Amino acid sequence: MERRTLFVLFSILLAGTPTLGQRDDSSEALVSVNVGVILDMGTLVGKMCWTSISMAVDDFYAANRNFTTRLVLHLRDGEASVISAGSAALGLLHKEGVLAIFGPQKSAQARFLSDIADKARVPSISFTATSPLITSSARSYFVRMAINDSAQVDAVASIVRYYAWREVVIIHEDTDYGNGVIPYLIDALQANSIRVPHRTVIPPSATDDQIKEELLNLKMIQTRVFIVHMSLPVGTRVFSKAKAIGMTTKGFAWIVTDGIANLVDSVDHEVISAMQGFVGVKPYVPRTAELEAFIRRWKRKYRNENPEAERIDPSIFSLWAYDSVRALALAVEKVEVKRFSFEKPRIFGNSTDLDALIVSKMGPTILKAVIETSFTGLSGEFRLVNGQLQSSAYQIVNVVGNGQKGIGFWTPKRGLSPQLGSPTNKDELGAVVWPGDSTSVPRGWEITTGGRRLRVAVPVKHSFFEFVRFDEDPVTKENVPTGYSIEIFDKVMKSLPYYVPFDYFHYAIRNGVSASYDLLLQQVPAGDYDDVAGDVTILARRFQYVDFTLPYTESGVYMILWLCSLCFFVFTGFILWGIERMHNNEHFMGPPLQVISNVLYFTFSTFVFAHKQELKSSLSKTVIIVWLFAVLILTSTYTASLASILTTANLKPAFNDVGELVRSGKFVGYSRGSFQMDLLKPTFGSKLIPLSGPDKYASALTKGTVNAVLHELPYVKLFLKKYCKGYTIIGPTQKTLGFGFAFRKNSPLLSDVSKAVVTLMQSPLMDDIEKRWMLTNDTSQCPQADAGGSHITLHRLRGLFVFTGIISSMALLVACIENLLGGYQNPRVRPPEPTLEEEDEPLADDEQPPVDVGLPEIGGPGRDSGAKLEDSGGRGLSMTENSATSQGHREVTV
Repeated sequence: MERRTLFVLFSILLAGTPTLGQRDDSSEALVSVNVGVILDMGTLVGKMCWTSISMAVDDFYAANRNFTTRLVLHLRDGEASVISAGSAALGLLHKEGVLAIFGPQKSAQARFLSDIADKARVPSISFTATSPLITSSARSYFVRMAINDSAQVDAVASIVRYYAWREVVIIHEDTDYGNGVIPYLIDALQANSIRVPHRTVIPPSATDDQIKEELLNLKMIQTRVFIVHMSLPVGTRVFSKAKAIGMTTKGFAWIVTDGIANLVDSVDHEVISAMQGFVGVKPYVPRTAELEAFIRRWKRKYRNENPEAERIDPSIFSLWAYDSVRALALAVEKVEVKRFSFEKPRIFGNSTDLDALIVSKMGPTILKAVIETSFTGLSGEFRLVNGQLQSSAYQIVNVVGNGQKGIGFWTPKRGLSPQLGSPTNKDELGAVVWPGDSTSVPRGWEITTGGRRLRVAVPVKHSFFEFVRFDEDPVTKENVPTGYSIEIFDKVMKSLPYYVPFDYFHYAIRNGVSASYDLLLQQVPAGDYDDVAGDVTILARRFQYVDFTLPYTESGVYMILWLCSLCFFVFTGFILWGIERMHNNEHFMGPPLQVISNVLYFTFSTFVFAHKQELKSSLSKTVIIVWLFAVLILTSTYTASLASILTTANLKPAFNDVGELVRSGKFVGYSRGSFQMDLLKPTFGSKLIPLSGPDKYASALTKGTVNAVLHELPYVKLFLKKYCKGYTIIGPTQKTLGFGFAFRKNSPLLSDVSKAVVTLMQSPLMDDIEKRWMLTNDTSQCPQADAGGSHITLHRLRGLFVFTGIISSMALLVACIENLLGGYQNPRVRPPEPTLEEEDEPLADDEQPPVDVGLPEIGGPGRDSGAKLEDSGGRGLSMTENSATSQGHREVTV
């Protein structure tokens, strides 16, 4: 190794002489700039980066032969420890007088070395130390020519959110690299409402048995999504053990950060087989012709230097190392000095190597030049902001077969997308082959561990058995829960897209304890039960014990009918306009504004049965008759509805609100054991009387023991269905969300069950459940309560509108067909005036023959006296007979 290193350095020095360098100005001396390189040459990353660095020096000066400076590399093996890296740095400063140092490789080493660099004013340039624990703001001479690990956390969180996983487990190594990004990653996950119930830390020194034990503990928990942030040596050991214990099979999901994803193409077959189905995040590198040529040359050089390597491709670290050399070479040339010098401190008494550390006079100038350098490199756009490389995009990859395939990209502005630069396809990824060669997205958790089934508690009630009751199974002879609440829970659980085994357990509700349901819910966090199914009211105070699903009590949405009626007014007017226009009706012709006003006036005047326009077509008359019929029904319906509302408003109960009950000092009943006792006690005090069940309510109200009963709406509605006469509902006095199913806090089932509850509530199946359980046998003489019965809805009048619309449309269609077949005259040609026929009726004895007044005859003798004439100006003339004259002359009026 040392012999090969010395040979490389000797070759570089020879190539840097004016003669061998073939400089244009041979008289100008070539300035050698000593640069240190500290890598762990026993690792894959160390070897890859050294190959890139040595290639970068040769390539750069071959392309820039007129430069007056040349980097001279001095390689030191920093191994894996901080002490080794620090010792190597001190040796490079004192013995070689380096003006900059590439490396060291690990984040912990870089953090220590950056303190030395600050004191010596020598830029410490790292392309592998990505931990956020190291910042340029705290260490002035630390330059990160790599992307900070914190830049990828949003991409990882976006993947978890995309697949709707709500919980993840983080596995990371116990180093500066592994620990530095965890706070940023957790914040990004929580910002997307993703929980991290557990995280596992693996020290690099952990044995295989210790790693296996940690993984077995993870296998016992519900979460099945793992985010791994490790270096490759530690990660490969974890993946090997995970495969051995069955944690890389169907149902599991693994996401690896760029520390591993960048090197997938360079690991051996055993490691790649353990990572099948993994999803990774890594910085995106555009594939250019220059990059492809570099990869071919890099592979040849790496195999020559490392003949034992099986399969290898340059990683992003290799590209960053190559670009870092170019950035430093450009910066050094930009400084334009012929000689670099150091300042030695004055030492008094005992001293250490750190006390005697030399200080570079040109350090600040070189640092400034490095930070301001920008160009397009092999890794993409090379630009430093605040002393570190900026990220532009991340590629999402899937480990399949012998390598990885791209499934999408993530950018800070557009998020996830299948292709870069396609904003219309935002939030989409390609198909993924998951662990176990599965194409189905893992659910992300398993509800059972070791065959354990959910324990669902059911309250044993003493009244209102319609909600929860126990019947004997005819086969097993066991008491099984049934009822409104239980049937809903059963159907909801069966509708989930996965199988959830569970068992019901009885829990006795004691009548004399008002907080029995609270005591039941407290058994869930204690571990006795996992869930509670029954008529459990959702209260704010109960969220300290459990989480509730969305309520499954009845709710409804009503549509607005007036808008539909208005639309049919306009629709009918359009039909009439079309038909009458084909019949040359002058009221439906003319300027557009006039036509629109006439049409609207005609259709709206129908509402009061008065309009002046004359319809010419029988089809139009048919349409208007049907529309008059519809309007008559609409007006009658709304009149009846208004009368019903006004009548109902006059039927007032004895008490309008709780305030009247309190002021009158009346006794009030409540359900024994209900949570409402705590709410009502401060208001009613000794006036509260506990009652048990609907029969007791009716008896107490009939006898006058109580004047009102306060209970939740589902119970009150059930009571009124059985005892419907003489009672009514007022209120509400307190508001609750209704009944819900209780689950263990942060249960992964909660969201899916809530969604299933809403789906069931909106389906016709819910009506069948309510009819089966909420309608009793004693309601034959009672009017069925209907929450929306007094409302006029579009659904109830849909037949009327459909009938009207069909008739109107058919009339317009028939008119169009007749018009096309020539059944009507051309509206642009006015038909000729009819001629007046001569009547051959004899005159009476006392009548005189018509007197010729010099006007042209219209229609000949015998024409009626009311005949109209036309003068030359087109004005109308009327001729009437004057019966008062005996001479029989006629009076002509113009």
